[in-house]
Amino acid sequence: MRTSNLATVRNLGILAHVDAGKTTVTERILHLTGATHKTGEVHDGTTVTDFDPQERDRGITIFSAAVTCAWRGHWLTLIDTPGHVDFTAEVERALRVLDGAIAVFDAVAGVEPQSETVWRQADRHGVPRIAFVNKLDRAGADLDKAVASIRARLHPAPLVVQLPIGREDGFTGVVDLVHLPVDASAEARRRRRLLEEAVAELHPLALEEFCAAGTVSAETLEKALRELTLSGDGLVVLCGAAYRDRGIEPLLDAAVDYLPSPADVPPVRDDRPADPAAPLAALVFKVVATSTGRLTYLRVYSGTLRKGDQVRDAGRTERIARVLRVQADRQSEVDCAVAGDIVAVAGPKAARVGATLCAPDAPVLLEPPPTADPVVSVAVEARRAGDGERLTSALARLAEEDPSLVVRTDPETGQTVLSGLGELHLEVAVEKLRRDRGLDVAVGRPSVAHRETVVRGVSGLLYRHVKQDGGAGQFAHVVLDVEPASEGFEFASAVVGGRVPREYVRAVEAGCRDALAEGPLGGHPVTGLRVVLTDGATHPKDSSDLAFRTAGRLGLREALRSSVLRLLEPVAEVVVTVPADAVGGVLGDLAARRGRVAASTVRGSTALVTATVPVAELFGYANRLRSRTQGRGTFTARPAGYAPVP
Repeated sequence: MRTSNLATVRNLGILAHVDAGKTTVTERILHLTGATHKTGEVHDGTTVTDFDPQERDRGITIFSAAVTCAWRGHWLTLIDTPGHVDFTAEVERALRVLDGAIAVFDAVAGVEPQSETVWRQADRHGVPRIAFVNKLDRAGADLDKAVASIRARLHPAPLVVQLPIGREDGFTGVVDLVHLPVDASAEARRRRRLLEEAVAELHPLALEEFCAAGTVSAETLEKALRELTLSGDGLVVLCGAAYRDRGIEPLLDAAVDYLPSPADVPPVRDDRPADPAAPLAALVFKVVATSTGRLTYLRVYSGTLRKGDQVRDAGRTERIARVLRVQADRQSEVDCAVAGDIVAVAGPKAARVGATLCAPDAPVLLEPPPTADPVVSVAVEARRAGDGERLTSALARLAEEDPSLVVRTDPETGQTVLSGLGELHLEVAVEKLRRDRGLDVAVGRPSVAHRETVVRGVSGLLYRHVKQDGGAGQFAHVVLDVEPASEGFEFASAVVGGRVPREYVRAVEAGCRDALAEGPLGGHPVTGLRVVLTDGATHPKDSSDLAFRTAGRLGLREALRSSVLRLLEPVAEVVVTVPADAVGGVLGDLAARRGRVAASTVRGSTALVTATVPVAELFGYANRLRSRTQGRGTFTARPAGYAPVP
């Protein structure tokens, strides 16, 4: 049962590249802790956390799932997160409410592209981590090489606390280097010495003991490893083979010993400590529509949330009908949730992802998780004439559950456009419409979100906005310089002598930002420019914020029409893994897709090709790659910004 002591609570994420073994690790943890009586397998579609039919069909994690278990008197909530690049938004939302994480790496591949992505996400959220190098039973597995790739690509200080027993098929277990057995081998003693030296370099107490006694005790090592983990100055590295149940128990011990409790992390706000007696503050990180109603997943940061409570959400009042402890797709009702809990609630009808639920008499607003901009779109329409309204409602529900999906109507064509973070992301969303809503939908070829950028700007563009139609008029006079910038949008004022008051300068900037929504080339958003307000004039009666905002918007539009612009398209960094004898065909196909190959390396019989490819050229690439490699080729892609369209 959940204890009342915050120090015995752990809210942890399982992070990794796709196929590194996150879900298998989670499954073994649940079985070892007694939360399940039988281990499920990904290839059989019987795991607890991959419960969605699409996850079982595809053999990958698509949606983050929370499970709970107990170990050594501690209460653990684990969130198994997706490893595919198209679903990094799910990882982002989970990391926003977690206190710690276990990063899982493949012992053969080491750090893979999505490993880096989720690692950087955890960095942004300040989430302490330990590492688990999995699949040491595979041919080619090498702990030292995997650790070297962690050091080289992720830049932490790896602190390896275990030594594998045996290699590849002969791998049978691990030696604990912190509590080294008295009959340890010479290699284990050597590794223990390396661990002591590495910890002493990073931790003052360990250094003092090392210098005084020539060694570091197990107690000091444990204390130092925990403090280094919490500060991020060191990374505890464990190893094993989850599929064979090797290394899971020490991993659980390390999660309890080294990763933080809610009491170890700073309060979400100074006035909202992690205390059940404090005013309520909870953050919504997931919304799911189930067959029995709407479930809102949240992290309680402070206070206590009870069944029947009235809570505040952005000025609205919602009632909590039920509080539920979550075990993936199963829930059990509890009386309340307290600070440090991750639970689901039934009752709120309008709470969205990122919403703050708080006490009505103590309002507060917590920072929501960031939302990534969509880069791929498809046109969606109902095949049956009478399903139009049902489709509109179902799409709205999809966007409510997943804020990284955006639904809009194209004003020129009237088409309903669904946008997301990748081709697979959209495939999954459309399949949910078909399976969950029973809709027969037609999907058009995806389009990509282009941008426009300034190649050569203009100087001294004068725009005068004058409007007089009875009553107070509008007058604003602005002079703008437009020039290229490295990225985004920059605005500056060079007006002297107060010819344009400061409040009107801000209005001009707001108007310029309004104008960036549609560029002159094709109505795409404009980026990569700097606008300088160099001069202007006002009228004693008719000038206003509205007039100068209008002048800024219309003036920049005119300036863009006079500038030289270039169309940009989204590109992705693609890492293709194929048999070495198929590299030639893969390189030729990438070239035909306007890909620029950055590197090609061979590891035994496998080749890795890294290239930058326009996102528009990746549609259908998975099927093409499989056909060229007899089903043995795989690839990952992650957004890499924008590049000029030829």
